[in-house]
Amino acid sequence: MSAREVFSFPNPVNDYAARTTAGLVVVFAIIAIAVNNPVLYGLLALGFVLRVASGPTLSPFGQLSVKVLVPKLVRKEKLVPGPPKRFAQAIGLVVSGAAFVLSLFGLGLAAQIVTGVLVVAASLESVLGFCLGCTIFGFLQRAGIIPESVCEACNNISLRNPAAAA
Repeated sequence: MSAREVFSFPNPVNDYAARTTAGLVVVFAIIAIAVNNPVLYGLLALGFVLRVASGPTLSPFGQLSVKVLVPKLVRKEKLVPGPPKRFAQAIGLVVSGAAFVLSLFGLGLAAQIVTGVLVVAASLESVLGFCLGCTIFGFLQRAGIIPESVCEACNNISLRNPAAAA
């Protein structure tokens, strides 16, 4: 497998795998809040770094979702565009990175609050299938801040489910 293949984000993405990964993030983030230790905030941020860089390829949570949990528990696919999911992971990286930095500076309560925001967003994704980062991506794309070329499937309903076209 080439470096280019490793460091690419899938497009499309199985929404069930994304939701399962979000559920794992919720569990880990709650543990990080409870323990309130910089190491856990750092591991949470590292997970987002790995997912932004390579989707599920290098991410332990991504691999667990894609290779174990979704095939055994859900057994189906719902394909959605990848760029909004990557954008959502990047927002998660910023939020978890902020929590990590805050915890390093001894601001544990602030780190817990910031991580609480992450828990809310990841819970919305996991439980309700509402991706806050994807919604923000769509808003930014409609506002012209993110070019349409970044996600043509986001604007063209016929491209939203590539599997249906095959």
